[in-house]
Amino acid sequence: MKINRGTGPSSSPKPESQRPTRREPVPEQPQHRAYDVTQDGGFDDPEPEEEEEVVVKKRRFPVGLLVVVIILALVAFAGWNMLQFYGEVDGHGTVGQEVTVTVEQGSSVGDIAQVLKQNNVIKYDWLFKLYTKYSGRAGGLQYGDFQVHAGMSYNDIITTLSEQKVFRETVRVTIPEGTTAVGVAQIFVDQGLVDSVETFLNCAEGKDGSDFSQYEFWNQIPDNEGRLLKCEGYLFPDTYEFFSDASVYDIVDKLYSTFDSKTSGLMSTIEEKGTTLDQVVILASFIQEEAGLPSEDYKVSACFHNRLESDDPLWAEHKLESNASSYITNDGDNNYLWNSPMAEYMGWPEAGAIPEEVLAAYDTYRISGLPAGAISNPGIDAIDAALNPDEEFMAEGYYFFVTGHPGNEYEGQYFYAKTADEHYQNCVKAGWA
Repeated sequence: MKINRGTGPSSSPKPESQRPTRREPVPEQPQHRAYDVTQDGGFDDPEPEEEEEVVVKKRRFPVGLLVVVIILALVAFAGWNMLQFYGEVDGHGTVGQEVTVTVEQGSSVGDIAQVLKQNNVIKYDWLFKLYTKYSGRAGGLQYGDFQVHAGMSYNDIITTLSEQKVFRETVRVTIPEGTTAVGVAQIFVDQGLVDSVETFLNCAEGKDGSDFSQYEFWNQIPDNEGRLLKCEGYLFPDTYEFFSDASVYDIVDKLYSTFDSKTSGLMSTIEEKGTTLDQVVILASFIQEEAGLPSEDYKVSACFHNRLESDDPLWAEHKLESNASSYITNDGDNNYLWNSPMAEYMGWPEAGAIPEEVLAAYDTYRISGLPAGAISNPGIDAIDAALNPDEEFMAEGYYFFVTGHPGNEYEGQYFYAKTADEHYQNCVKAGWA
């Protein structure tokens, strides 16, 4: 039987297009990515092989290593600086050119360090300041002109600045004991250090704004009614050395500083005796005028103490009765109110009479007790005598004293008496009657 190959549905041959296409074997090519037709005219691989996902990790910078590097750099930098600082403090071995530096009075350690740096003596002013402070030598630094060298060790610089080497011109000034404040001012005018008496007194009185409150004695001076000068009695008499260009404040401050140091040891005794430094100074100014000799100061002090403190009815008013400050216009007396530099400065002699308000505060024949203020600037012996009178003379009741008249055989000799009659006989003997 023949097989019918007609066009029946079950036996009709498939269209050519539906037949599987025979693929020619393709030579094996190296594996590559599919091309993008739009980019380079190629064609995509019809069935790209599935590739494993490749994760690309970024390499991290070793932070720990960076920290180590930074620390080492800092240590190296610090070490280098430490070597620099050590060399600065210890000196550079070789010193440079000599330099004269000027340290002004009152300069702080910081001020001095800046001066040294400005003159290229040191490099680090803060380091010098710290070294000086913690070495305990800051208090020894002086003011003035000093010769130093760049490259010097700090110890050598401090030693140089601690020595009293003054290269500026100086003026030696001597203030005699018992000089009045006006007289002291005139001395400095005559020496060319101050331009006028007024300039000096305005500073000494604090009227020009000068402040001396660093001294406890200054704060304790009472503002007594009728007091002429607050500074009278406190301008300590001594021999001084001043720079020729010293300010008036520097001058007055030096006098007050000396007074403070000379009297500081007396304060406990002053407190024990129930008196004040000002009262001691006022009385000392009279002892200085009436005696002025260490051998007589304490006896004269005893006479004054008896007049001021005795229970004797004849001295019940406790008047000092000293010609050194009184209404008596005798040119033979050194009278603060009549023929002293103070009286001349105030113009009292030219006026023909001492002003009534001045007599009410300073005439020791009128007032009881001490006057309103000192009449001169006493030395330390007179101050000590005012505080510590001769106890034996006080106990025996001496009230009077007189010295031999110039030209008399007893010139300069002291005579003491307990009564007015004895005193009169001594005055006759001394050539004063």
